[in-house]
Amino acid sequence: MQTATTHLDREHCVRAVQSKDARFDGWFFTAVLTTRIYCRPSCPVVPPKPENMTFYPSAAACQQAGLRACKRCRPDTSPGSPEWNQRADLVARAMRLIADGVVDREGVPGLAARLGYSTRQVERQLLAELGAGPLALARAQRAQTARLLIETSALPMADIAFAAGFSSIRTFNDTVREVFALTPSELRARAPKSGTGTPGVLGLRLPFRAPLNPSNLFGHLAATAVPGVEEWRDGAYRRTLRLPYGHGIVSLAPRPGHIACRLTLSDLRDLTVAISRCRRMLDLDADPVAVDDHLRTDPFLAPLVDKAPGRRVPRTVDEAEFAVRAVLGQQVSTSAARTHAARLVRAHGKPLDDPEGGLTHLFPSPEALAAVDPETLAMPRTRRTTFTTLVRELADGTLSLGVESDWAEARARLLALPGFGPWTVDVIAMRALGDPDAFLATDLGIRRAAQELGLPSTPAALTGRAEAWRPWRAYAVQYLWATDSHPINFLPV
Repeated sequence: MQTATTHLDREHCVRAVQSKDARFDGWFFTAVLTTRIYCRPSCPVVPPKPENMTFYPSAAACQQAGLRACKRCRPDTSPGSPEWNQRADLVARAMRLIADGVVDREGVPGLAARLGYSTRQVERQLLAELGAGPLALARAQRAQTARLLIETSALPMADIAFAAGFSSIRTFNDTVREVFALTPSELRARAPKSGTGTPGVLGLRLPFRAPLNPSNLFGHLAATAVPGVEEWRDGAYRRTLRLPYGHGIVSLAPRPGHIACRLTLSDLRDLTVAISRCRRMLDLDADPVAVDDHLRTDPFLAPLVDKAPGRRVPRTVDEAEFAVRAVLGQQVSTSAARTHAARLVRAHGKPLDDPEGGLTHLFPSPEALAAVDPETLAMPRTRRTTFTTLVRELADGTLSLGVESDWAEARARLLALPGFGPWTVDVIAMRALGDPDAFLATDLGIRRAAQELGLPSTPAALTGRAEAWRPWRAYAVQYLWATDSHPINFLPV
């Protein structure tokens, strides 16, 4: 095995490949030394002999080693590694930023600046853990974006090259041939005709690790949807997206084995970041088997997990937006919080056109909300102060909740703001920061569920009891919430 990948347990990797275990897709990649191709663990072909296998922690490392992607299992379309959404160290934060397209927009110096480290430190740590530096990781992502556009759109190849982030058509052609052993035209000819048929709309499949229970995931998003920004229509959750180069509208619907995704973008360069944010919102890179197996060790949670396994944590596509909505939802009902948010959207959101439905605006940016006259806000004075302080700090960059955030530092900054107590900080940590161990011990629904199950119901005692659920307490929250009949727990009809 390569020096950069010695942390991979060879024996476990070989067993996963021989059993074609799809749970490990995205965790690592198998390089076949005799054919010089790389595969996902669940590749349907006959597994190679163990002595002909070696393993890499990333597709980028495989490509740097001169391997090409398998045409049968398409390893570049594997779900992402769960590691990057369950950790808050430098490598995990860097991987989230690379998935968000930062290297393509700002280069490696921009990535390092956002992380607060030198370029050399970032490159060294990524190379040590993933076998590839930030440029190689971003290149692998560009190749996957190019493949998506080639296979799901009728765009000219020149437009695809620049939309995927390549600096030239020649680089685009060379990369596609090197990674997939096919020219762009050959890739398009082999692709199934699965587009939407609607000009300007991209139809994609977002993979995930099974099982996935869509009830609480889409139920939560639909029940808390802000009119004008989000809606449930024709069996799909739809919402507007603010993106680096423009805006978009996405439609997401649960299907057997994948999430059907329809994207309309004002600028195709936003495709990579739009997909990344949708995957993050739906928690599609989670490892539900590992989470559920751990929670089942608690006899009080085991029946809830067995009844409906695979619950995900509903997150967000816009961390600043969610923080604002969390403040609007303090001590009010879900309906009242939606009403407050809808007023802000109508008054201060950027209008857009949605030919397919009832979406009308982007959620107001922190800069727009920071300019609002506080006296026009229909909320108690103390919450008004909380709101204005939050949006001011988000607007001037004092507070950052993006994918690059250090979770502990962000929590401390939030707690220092007026009107921010444990519930508000924890719900932002869970759904905006993406901390899988965030726990809402003071939430009324959680305390009621705990009491019904025979668990301690006071915040202090429940927090102590929940120590056994680490590091997956945010998922335990989803199972506890599911004991209630609130609309957030049911897939809309």
